[in-house]
Amino acid sequence: MKVKSAAKINLMLDILKKLDNGYHSLFMIMQSVDLYDTVSVEKNDEDKIIIKCDTDGVPCNEKNIAYKCAVAFFDALSITERGITIEIEKAIPMAAGIAGGSADGAAVLYCLNKIYNTNLSIKELCEIGAKVGADIPFSLVGGTAIALGTGTIIASVKDLPECYIVLCKPEQDVSTPEAYAEFDSLNRVRHLDRILMVDAVADGDYEKICKLCGNVFEQAVEVPKRPHIKGVMRKCGADACVMSGSGPTVYGIFSNKENAEDAYNKLSKKYDNVYLCKPAKHGITEV
Repeated sequence: MKVKSAAKINLMLDILKKLDNGYHSLFMIMQSVDLYDTVSVEKNDEDKIIIKCDTDGVPCNEKNIAYKCAVAFFDALSITERGITIEIEKAIPMAAGIAGGSADGAAVLYCLNKIYNTNLSIKELCEIGAKVGADIPFSLVGGTAIALGTGTIIASVKDLPECYIVLCKPEQDVSTPEAYAEFDSLNRVRHLDRILMVDAVADGDYEKICKLCGNVFEQAVEVPKRPHIKGVMRKCGADACVMSGSGPTVYGIFSNKENAEDAYNKLSKKYDNVYLCKPAKHGITEV
């Protein structure tokens, strides 16, 4: 079975507090975008999980989130026949704050549910995925959604109005655990207007959504190229410019396609990982 699994951006990311278990309570508005990894899963006769990927830096072993999701699926359902081959074609950059690894893990859960005829609901798959990574439930649900708790409580909301989204990842990787550690070291945090954002999303108010977009990680995570990227996007007419996740990717939202293309072209001259996208209504699409 083959599927496409979408990248995501955080229209809003606020960290409410650190929990006793070391995780953090979050408030996020998440959005799928049409930048996809392609994941193929098929049974094999070797009685083991095999990961294949031709992208440098992707671990093809038990460290891969896709591998971990396969194990979690088999464990949850007490399946002993575990001979599968997972092939990943990467388009989503790694360590970018846009859920590249989580998208692959979600794709594996989706495919295994079909291949093994286990008929689990998306909610049940989310419960399995949440044990592996906080972004996996959203990657399964996709579209536009509010995510709460550690990111595993998902509520789908009204689709983001039609627009264009430019993603730009500078040549920098960000470790999520290190980003949270930096956030925890802050003496003071400027929290975001979560209630107004929920109202804006519920109303489908594009202008208000763009005005309220924000990410508290920008107060803690240093990305030297972020001001330049945002400057280019704003000069090209972006209605919002925000870092996604723990970074370093910056996205710009545009109502006008020509403006988005202008930003894409200008940024592409300086950065290797630049993408022109639109909002996606689903996290996973069968190929």
